[in-house]
Amino acid sequence: MPDASTPIQTLHRTRADGGSESAPGTATGKSRAFAGSAAPNPADAEMLARAQAGDHHAFAHLYTLHKRRIYSLCLRMVGNVAEAEDLTQEAFLQLHRKIATFRGDSAFSTWLHRLAINVVLMQLRKKGLSLISLDEAMEPNPEEGPTRSFGAPDLTLAGAIDRLALERAIADLPAGYRLIFILHDVEGFEHNEIASMLDCSIGNSKSQLHKARLKLRDALRAENRQEARS
Repeated sequence: MPDASTPIQTLHRTRADGGSESAPGTATGKSRAFAGSAAPNPADAEMLARAQAGDHHAFAHLYTLHKRRIYSLCLRMVGNVAEAEDLTQEAFLQLHRKIATFRGDSAFSTWLHRLAINVVLMQLRKKGLSLISLDEAMEPNPEEGPTRSFGAPDLTLAGAIDRLALERAIADLPAGYRLIFILHDVEGFEHNEIASMLDCSIGNSKSQLHKARLKLRDALRAENRQEARS
């Protein structure tokens, strides 16, 4: 009998590495170290300060703490294990070079994800993939008809959807839409955090997510129609 949970909930239960994913906005524990508005754990803050001072053991601890989420982001963006591993390695090389410049203006995990995103986007541009710009996401499309409020739960995505079909639909999203969708609906970041990562407004982040959900809905509907005909 098919699972009756929403496709987003289904996706959260399946990590790229076989583990479990937290629901949006509820990521807890060390996987969200230094994240959000809450004050960081003093031990974590001390570990970060030691890493900034050149302590290699402290940096190794930060790597262990964050590598799975950075790898998961890279893998979902490029869809290739070897390439995702290389991009994860490059992201942490960038972190090693730039960690001393972190001033605490944002959560450390937000800052680290921004480094990783820049690495991924640079790779996608090298491969000649077009990225949907944030400005383009704000342009109305008359073919889509009436729209809902940006950021509202998309109930049209609810239902029993095969997880593999959802994964394929996410992989087929334009890179710009896919990135926002992964950060918000998979990784659990808030729009203000995403806006900080991508240097955009909160409204643009919400718009990009809205467009991504529309495209996912249409892709899943098309797949369902194709299966019904076969």
